[in-house]
Amino acid sequence: MKKRINLMLVFVLMVSMALTACGAKKTEEGGAATGEAPGGKKLKVGMVTDLGSVNDKSFNQNAWEGLQKLKADFGYDVKYLEPKQDSDVDPSLNQFVKGGYDLTWATAFTLDDAVTRIAKENPNAKLGIIDSSIEVPNVAAVSFKEQEGAYLVGVIAGLMTKTNKIGFVGGMEIPPIQRFSAGFREGIKAVNPDAKYIENYTGQFTRADMGKSAAATMYNDGVDIIFHASGLTGNGVFNEAKERVAKGQKVWVIGVDKDQSLTFGDEVTLTSMIKKVDVAVYEISKQLAEGKFPGGKVTQMGLKEDGVGIADTSSKNVPADVLKKVEEYKTKIINGEIKIPEK
Repeated sequence: MKKRINLMLVFVLMVSMALTACGAKKTEEGGAATGEAPGGKKLKVGMVTDLGSVNDKSFNQNAWEGLQKLKADFGYDVKYLEPKQDSDVDPSLNQFVKGGYDLTWATAFTLDDAVTRIAKENPNAKLGIIDSSIEVPNVAAVSFKEQEGAYLVGVIAGLMTKTNKIGFVGGMEIPPIQRFSAGFREGIKAVNPDAKYIENYTGQFTRADMGKSAAATMYNDGVDIIFHASGLTGNGVFNEAKERVAKGQKVWVIGVDKDQSLTFGDEVTLTSMIKKVDVAVYEISKQLAEGKFPGGKVTQMGLKEDGVGIADTSSKNVPADVLKKVEEYKTKIINGEIKIPEK
């Protein structure tokens, strides 16, 4: 009887060890198996978009994906709100701030004033904002050097245009979008000073119809490559290009913020300029959990910080010799040999 009990104990111990090993392996592979968060704290993080959609295939979606990754990795409670008009912005931000969220993100330069106002009214709240340089003690601001990434896709466009006419479609004429345009223009000029540069600010980030119309005008004028920095409006640029390519016309679009070839296809997407909004949202949220929230500071993200760049899939349509030239200019920018204007 005693021998039988000993054998049972050994069996139970072996099963226990096996289950422990399996559990450890699951945690190592997924990280989210235990929901263990930085600093041991699972945050509640809210995000308020600009007046565009969280599913804009671009900027807002990128930010939301950063929060979704926090949820997947650490079990954070994340939520977004989409203001439909200016009067909705303050109530949306306040819904998170007054609702006890640990951090409230705003995803656009256009929300600067609202974030500043609400942060000062609620000094114990923590807020974050993208594309801003505001310095408020309880706000973490992130500013990207869009001009550096745009310069690289400008080099690609300048070397690959067949018509020597290259276009830019922007949303509102605000500092971040002006940096996109300036960098793109200077990159083109560096490799192809004879190319004609045409820009059009639609004044909207949410109007695909306006993006389509702007693209149609440019393509009709002989432009063969358009870079857009216009959020949901840019979807219209892609739609116009897809219709023309389907009819046999060879035109290209350069995507923005995310690798937009994954949404719109390689047949129209020459490359995309990546802006790592998701990384900024993810990392600063983690810093808060670790007690290192950079309130009152502006985090700059450019080529040196790996905050901007070109899509990994660029080699599908961009020849190796052109990509080699891009790397040469990237090195010069990081080393400070090239200074790029912001407008």
